[in-house]
Amino acid sequence: MSTYQLGDFCADAARPIKVVVIGAGYSGTYCFWNSGRSLRQKVKNVDLTIYEAHSGVGGTWFVNKYPGLACDVPSHAKNWSQFYVSGPEILKYIEGVVDKYKLHPYIKLQHRVVGLRYDEATGKWHISLRRPSADKEGETEVFEDVADVVLSAVGSLSIPTWPDIQGIESFEGELIHSAAWKTKEGEGAWEDTVKTWGEKRVGVIGVGSSGIQIVANLQPRVKQLINYVRGKTWISSTFLRDKLLDLSGGEDVPNCDYKEKDLKNFEDDHRYQEYRRSIEHGLMAVHIATLHGNPLQQLAREAFTKDMRQRLEKKPWIADHLIPDFAVACRRLTPGPGYLEALCEDNCDFVPTPIKQILPNGIETADGKIQELDVIVCATGFDTSSRYGFPIVGRNGLDLADKYTPVPRTYLGIATDGFPNFFHVFGPNTGVGAGSLLLIIERQAEYAVQATLKLQRERLKSMEVKAEAVDDFDQYLETVFGQKCRSWYKAGKSADGRVTGLWPGSPLHAAKALEYPRWEDYSYERLDGDPKNRFYYFGDGNTAADVDPEADKAWYLLPENIDHPPSE
Repeated sequence: MSTYQLGDFCADAARPIKVVVIGAGYSGTYCFWNSGRSLRQKVKNVDLTIYEAHSGVGGTWFVNKYPGLACDVPSHAKNWSQFYVSGPEILKYIEGVVDKYKLHPYIKLQHRVVGLRYDEATGKWHISLRRPSADKEGETEVFEDVADVVLSAVGSLSIPTWPDIQGIESFEGELIHSAAWKTKEGEGAWEDTVKTWGEKRVGVIGVGSSGIQIVANLQPRVKQLINYVRGKTWISSTFLRDKLLDLSGGEDVPNCDYKEKDLKNFEDDHRYQEYRRSIEHGLMAVHIATLHGNPLQQLAREAFTKDMRQRLEKKPWIADHLIPDFAVACRRLTPGPGYLEALCEDNCDFVPTPIKQILPNGIETADGKIQELDVIVCATGFDTSSRYGFPIVGRNGLDLADKYTPVPRTYLGIATDGFPNFFHVFGPNTGVGAGSLLLIIERQAEYAVQATLKLQRERLKSMEVKAEAVDDFDQYLETVFGQKCRSWYKAGKSADGRVTGLWPGSPLHAAKALEYPRWEDYSYERLDGDPKNRFYYFGDGNTAADVDPEADKAWYLLPENIDHPPSE
């Protein structure tokens, strides 16, 4: 006769589980608030905390405060005022979500993670954090928290990268990074910091999305602007140009405010959803043109080349240095409203010659020319190597930074072998070349919720992706974005480098790939002390409804639980 002992709990009893989310940007807050899919709603008996290093929520939209900060693709929430919505408006939206869904009690601001260590004996993560001291003003203290599950939502655009240029530390004027907009007068709104720049000579290093936006917005406000450009990039025609023309009354403008009648229409949920869906549809349709060998690739090249040359008609020589020979979307594709027009103004210079060194009074290029400057803006982006700046130590003392050298190796951009109960949201290889990034973020967050539920439901100590599953996904990572060009997609290191920033397919492809997790790609450990029987989590044969006299024992017949077949 069997000596097996049943568990003294109901099959649907939710064991206590502690979840820590790192980062309170789009990814981190989404884990908490998305209706019907969030940790807070789906996972019962859960202890939740979001640790955010900065003094406010919003992630990259909180950190970045540079001139012209905006979403570089059309997107829409009900009350947004412009076709290309500004960064401050996006930040206000995220703050509104946090207020609406009452997330403040779960968010710990100015709590910077400085280390993570997995304890194999207990199956828990030990999290070291630095926060302002409660007792000594101006000082900090380090403390430790412990969690069953860690969700990393730090994103790929969080650690600013300064250019490696000789003499940069010697510059005696204003030296500013686009992701840390501070002047000698201190930190503040960019409009305030540039009020006194009317007679200043400003150099902007970079031609990524940030550099493009900064040049377009600083050029009318300064005496002279010089854009130092190392590589080439496609400046696309305006995304969904037909909708922008409708909003502007047929005027060809780089951006447009929604009119009062438009905002009134958006108060109707049906009209709003239809408009929003039409924008998403248009953006998703761009993906097919990014595929190598697709006829639309050549059509896009021809259209963008024609458009760029037309917009650079006053200074046609710039086109020869800016129009790429690599495929459309090999680098981040942006319409860059106003950028090419700014380059054509008399007070703006375009310098494709490599920078030799930065001097106390300006920049010297490789041809020996020296340009005296009062301000240098480094629009040189972020560290996209997926290294966190603090140790993340998994099984056998393995640091995630070593696992990610020379390139990140992950499973679906979500998990990595050797790091149980640790999931990424917007991690390596989960950006997009065209379409909606938020769709992938949402689906990854939902995947992490499902994994957490599995750990809780089946009374698992750990789940860890198998090394062979990581190998198989790594082999799959080949897309058009692997063509030769320097890009943040490749951590900006080499034109020939491996793509680490993008999902190997469309956003719709990612959504389908993440919809049904392949749990067989993971290895599992059961809780210490539980019998080594895979069905121990079945408990004593009852559910909570069975043992509660007041519970609904016919819940499966509630309207929301009935799937009606079609009548035709």
